[in-house]
Amino acid sequence: MVMKTAVGNSKPTTGTAQKTLGQYLFDCLKLEGITEIFGVAGDYNFTLLDALEQYNGVNFISGRNELNSGYAADGYARIKGLSALITTFGVGELSACNAIAGANSEHVPLIHIVGAPPEKDQQAHKLMHHTLMNGDFDIFHKVYELIAAYTAKLTPENAEIEIPAAIRIAKEKKKPVYLVVADDLVSKPVIARQEPAPPRPASNLKTLHAATEHVRQLLERAHRPVILVDVKTIRFGLETAVRRLADTMNVPVATMMFGKGAFDETHPHYTGMYQGSFGSSEVQTTVENADCILSIGLVLADNNTANFTAKLNPLVTVDIQPDKVKVAEAEYANVFAADMLLSLQNVGYKGQGLAGKPTFPYDQITGSTDEHLTAAIYYPRFQQMLKEGDIVIAETGTFYNGIAQVRLPRNVTYIAQGGWESIGYATPSAFGASIAAPDRRVLLFTGDGSLQLTAQEISSMLYYECKPIIFILNNDGYTIEKYLNVKQENQQYNKIPRWSYTKLAEAFGGDAFTVTVRTYGELDQAIIQAEKERAERLCIIEMIAANPMDAPENMRRMRKYLEMQEKQQSQN
Repeated sequence: MVMKTAVGNSKPTTGTAQKTLGQYLFDCLKLEGITEIFGVAGDYNFTLLDALEQYNGVNFISGRNELNSGYAADGYARIKGLSALITTFGVGELSACNAIAGANSEHVPLIHIVGAPPEKDQQAHKLMHHTLMNGDFDIFHKVYELIAAYTAKLTPENAEIEIPAAIRIAKEKKKPVYLVVADDLVSKPVIARQEPAPPRPASNLKTLHAATEHVRQLLERAHRPVILVDVKTIRFGLETAVRRLADTMNVPVATMMFGKGAFDETHPHYTGMYQGSFGSSEVQTTVENADCILSIGLVLADNNTANFTAKLNPLVTVDIQPDKVKVAEAEYANVFAADMLLSLQNVGYKGQGLAGKPTFPYDQITGSTDEHLTAAIYYPRFQQMLKEGDIVIAETGTFYNGIAQVRLPRNVTYIAQGGWESIGYATPSAFGASIAAPDRRVLLFTGDGSLQLTAQEISSMLYYECKPIIFILNNDGYTIEKYLNVKQENQQYNKIPRWSYTKLAEAFGGDAFTVTVRTYGELDQAIIQAEKERAERLCIIEMIAANPMDAPENMRRMRKYLEMQEKQQSQN
């Protein structure tokens, strides 16, 4: 539902505020810790960008296209908690639609600001460029009503109401919002408004108590409880509360694939990632044999449940969502996750911890120096190179599945688009993350097919002197798509042109450390060199897969499952 703020009852104070609409907008964003705004220039946002150039403390970061800038803003928001994007009307905002829809799907708070044609021209329904040539200026706004949590047309009269409301809703719902402003209104002074801030949402204490007592009853009968952590734990800032609960209860903790990075993977209670029938059988047994499952921020999507092979017993599952709790079949509305997690710490349950030391797929380095690159060889090497405080971005596809099994050090920020899964997301997202955290090491893992969609943002990285280490898996096309299609082999549509990936930096006019590797020994040396070079320049390591159809174990299990499904369907 698109939310609207009523402005009719607000009375202007006497006089006119001196700040312009543009200045006030940037003031509000700056107060939220936004120091960079992504976007692409267009004639209907010139007034916005001119105001931004004169503004101190917030810089404009120009992308190569609006889609990429939207992805970059998404990556930035995952680091800093909120981001902003400026595009022009029509052609610009529609190009960014995919990124905004992705932010909605992934619960990423992002302020999308659109510069529109002059107000007088809109009111006269003139036929302006970047429109459908029908005099209707509301069409694109209506599109955004479907993919944003809040939309508003800014004017000097409503700016002091609508801008704070949009920011508040983006932060509360962890969703993108949309603000459109005519370019001739940006430099006009805002009219001061007085509107009381709405009360902060709070849990219903009686309902919270009832939910806690229900969970207490489940735990009193439980001998094998488990905590299951998912993606909304990250989005709603619940990581510390979950860790404290795990410490207090002393029970095993598993993560879902979407929720990778939500729980410290070096923690003594961490047992691994739960991927239904596609992942570790040890983790599967721990979760599916549990007699009480405390799940936090769970998203039961197809690719988060391994094609729905994840089997959680609903009668023993406590589903803690950001603003509600479900205990078995009973629902408790208006109970916020942070309050519920704190309340559960006081239940008094104390478990036995992990039954034994868990095993992880890539703990041991395998392969000889001259052995050609396979998943079994390079994923353990990646795990070995990761350090505390890294930012790891994994592209949709083969790397997304493989990096999921890599055990992360403490305080690593992991970024992947698990639900929306738009290929090409990771490269611009890595650019946004590099801008958000210039002092942290950024590692991008992308495939050749995905990179070809958004490779232009390597140019932006070079222009803004970002220095990520980029691993490009060259496996000759869309390997993940080849795995997903079990009906036909050697599909022409999954083949791609062969690029000289190590020459991209030169083509974009920048300097980078680049190398192509084919063996474990070459990869090992490239990583050692890149760790030295990254202080001064961007690094690109192209990895030539020995076998284009090589893949991590969880992908191979997925393939077998899909083949079995297809066989059963063909027999019916």
